[in-house]
Amino acid sequence: MPDPMKMTAAVQEYVAAFDAGSPDRVAALFAEDATVEDPIGTPKHVGRDAIRAFYAESMKTGAKLKLEGPVRVAEDYAVFPFSVNLHFEGSDKRIDVIDTFRFNEANEVIEMRAFWGPTNMHGFE
Repeated sequence: MPDPMKMTAAVQEYVAAFDAGSPDRVAALFAEDATVEDPIGTPKHVGRDAIRAFYAESMKTGAKLKLEGPVRVAEDYAVFPFSVNLHFEGSDKRIDVIDTFRFNEANEVIEMRAFWGPTNMHGFE
């Protein structure tokens, strides 16, 4: 079973690494064969290299992440609400998101799923 303290620390590192604009730091949290589905229903990014490339593109927006509540840990999952805040097309925008991280025994993320959609996007009108 993954370590709950390390799982929570991984979420905190994810937010810090994203804010630092470091796709390498984010990718380092993931197992070599991990998957990222962001948002749910879109094609998965499979493997650390594809995940690094996805985050490198995402970080070009200058978006910052803010945890909007405590990390919830159950079994091999960490679930956390957060907002993505960015200045895009001349105005401030926010997307409300809930991510799930599933961990392996080595405390690496093996699956990330992001839950958000059009009703969670604010300022994009």
